[in-house]
Amino acid sequence: MFENKERTDLAELGEFGLIDHLTTNFKIRHETSVKGIGDDAAVLNSPDKQVLISTDLLLEGVHFDLAYVPLMHLGYKAVQVNLSDIYAMNGIAAQITFSIGLSSKFPLEAVEEIYKGVELACNQFNIDLIGGDTSSSKQGLVISVTSIGYAAAGDVVYRNGANEGDLICVSGDLGGAYVGLQILEREKQIFLENPKIQPDLEGKDYIIERQLKPEGRRDIVDLLAQMKIVPTSMIDVSDGLASELMHICKQSEKGCTIYEEKIPIDPMTYETARELGIDPTVCALNGGEDYELLFTIKQADYDRLKHDVDISIIGHITDQASGCRMVSKSNVVHELKAQGWSAFKK
Repeated sequence: MFENKERTDLAELGEFGLIDHLTTNFKIRHETSVKGIGDDAAVLNSPDKQVLISTDLLLEGVHFDLAYVPLMHLGYKAVQVNLSDIYAMNGIAAQITFSIGLSSKFPLEAVEEIYKGVELACNQFNIDLIGGDTSSSKQGLVISVTSIGYAAAGDVVYRNGANEGDLICVSGDLGGAYVGLQILEREKQIFLENPKIQPDLEGKDYIIERQLKPEGRRDIVDLLAQMKIVPTSMIDVSDGLASELMHICKQSEKGCTIYEEKIPIDPMTYETARELGIDPTVCALNGGEDYELLFTIKQADYDRLKHDVDISIIGHITDQASGCRMVSKSNVVHELKAQGWSAFKK
């Protein structure tokens, strides 16, 4: 990727020189960030709020494929997927640590691209980079991100708070990231068979971006605060709608009924799935990586958000004995099964 350009070997800088080089442009924005990079540990201060912490690990060949993932997008996405976990608790993320393991194939210029994506995400979502680590890796590129967020004690939302009769809501649209991945994988195979053929991504911008550059839904957390709605339960859609809904139901000891016709699917996702011979509903239920927010609200809060076009009400919470079900467009009741992405699939 960087063979034909000027190439700076990482050994020239050393670990601390590399950290200084990569993080010199990152600014501290939050009063809670007492001390960021430059000491043995970061120092945070939060006297009146609860602190939320989440960590993600991304491995080359498991979570991303550098054959079609630009390094800047990778840096951006690595931050985004982690911030999403804070937003899924109804919190506001403020700090991250970003750690990276690199093989000798990566020159400084490649690492700079990754950190450009990290910086873009920090600027976009008002985040302080306060630490991290760099190491050599014999297993390809490894990225670990930890995010720290804050919420008032009464505003933190867990997965286990759904009650019978609550409405099930989801932000945005679903299935796009999975369908975008199928397009990228298809074009990769064509390229491997004939490197002279250029990728055909014409007209697929939206779903490709859903896969390569997802956006954590900080705006939904802000919107709910403006509406004075505290969800009864919430989770982000990283492993598919069915899997996430079943997490809420299991931890809340409840069941659910959702309606296929209410699941929000973008027209490009729908049409492309059909072109590929995949059921669009299956993509939404089991695809994952959409990073939308799935949450439940009391029926009394319905009037406050019923007109918001970016939130869809797809069903309701039932008693545990009823199980988790989906009513199809043809009015057939199906049992929901969690068939989404698993970190330990072979």
